Amino acid sequence: MVSASLDMLEESLIKKIEIMKRILDENSKQKDILSDPENVSFEAFDRTLDVKGGYIDELIALDDGFQTLFDRVKEEIGANKAQYADQIKRMQALIQEITGLSASIEAEEHRNKKLAEQYFHTSRSHMNQSKQTSAAAFNYYQTMNNFKNIPPQFMDKKN
Repeated sequence: MVSASLDMLEESLIKKIEIMKRILDENSKQKDILSDPENVSFEAFDRTLDVKGGYIDELIALDDGFQTLFDRVKEEIGANKAQYADQIKRMQALIQEITGLSASIEAEEHRNKKLAEQYFHTSRSHMNQSKQTSAAAFNYYQTMNNFKNIPPQFMDKKN
């Protein structure tokens, strides 16, 4: 019973690692999308966010299931550590890998956030520049319309 539960816990950790690697792939796709602020595809960026959201939901479900199962076998494992030493070591190695992947994901998320901020800054500056150009053109147009009825300033007064 406990051995089977430990196998299930180990499988859960392996699935979590696979999902975390997929999240890393989506993060690198986001990085590629955001790396050129002039040509950002909003549809592709939204797709990566949706896919990552699904993966995160899967991770939450796995974590909940893992915790529930672990709580059931926790006392038995603690009482018989030597009997389950091999499985415990394998799970500890998997947990270390998960910790490393978690740190990598966090670092990539931070980098992608910086790229997104850079994109928004560039977009805002383009909008402000366009706004200023439009205002200057409109002012020029208004000025020229106001001057069309002015008579010539230099007249030859020879008779």
